[in-house]
Amino acid sequence: MKFGIATFVTDEGIRPDVLGRALEERGFDSLFLAEHSHIPTSRETPYPGGGELPRVYYRTLDPFVALTAAGGATNDLLLATGIALLPQRDLIHTAKLVASLDYLSDGRVAFGVGAGWNREEMRNHGVEPRTRGALMDEQLAALKTIWTQDEAEFHGKYVNFDPIYSWPKPVQKPHPPIYLGGESRAALNRLLRYGDAWLPRAHTSPEEMRRVRQWLADNGRPDVPFTVFGAGTEQAELAGYREADVERVTFMLDTLPEAETLETLDRLAKIADAHR
Repeated sequence: MKFGIATFVTDEGIRPDVLGRALEERGFDSLFLAEHSHIPTSRETPYPGGGELPRVYYRTLDPFVALTAAGGATNDLLLATGIALLPQRDLIHTAKLVASLDYLSDGRVAFGVGAGWNREEMRNHGVEPRTRGALMDEQLAALKTIWTQDEAEFHGKYVNFDPIYSWPKPVQKPHPPIYLGGESRAALNRLLRYGDAWLPRAHTSPEEMRRVRQWLADNGRPDVPFTVFGAGTEQAELAGYREADVERVTFMLDTLPEAETLETLDRLAKIADAHR
């Protein structure tokens, strides 16, 4: 089982280049970065975790800029979004961002995506929350078209463009793997149709993971890898993921200054070493 880190990189914590080097030095294979373009000051949508929205949500760096910095400081680290809020993003710019990062990093990108939860944030991007799932489905299909075709075009209800040129193409073929976040029925159907890997949150039980794996196999997708997002460090929890044939576990790393972050990574690396 592989081990990575999921975190929010902000202007108040460790720099992404320093973090990337530290992860690679300690044997972690991946860095998954969260995204929020902004947080509306007037917010009605409740935070899914309950209580007040954590400070890091207000201060996160752009994940692609941060991952570029981490990629330039490392050789093998997987550079991943966890998750990019695809419905809130311009599709063609996003296609170029992912392809450019994959090109510059020699094929080390994993594109983790989700539909998002903050309805006010979505609306500020011109996205209707009720139709964001349908929009995202078309975006994923269109991204693959842009990445794999020299003259790409797409005509859907929400995404529509005549033939375009867009380079660079990704180094990974046919394209960087798309990690689908979410555990709802809609998210799992999206995984079945468009995903290359599943990115369930840590509260998803090993029993549910086994059920999803069987469901995917029954529908012709027996080999979809699973990466757990934001796991804890309890031995029983990690053993359960191993029994569920999870490919990778990412520990949730608090956003802290450099010295404190490195101390935390030393502790997490020892836990990972015991379960590899």
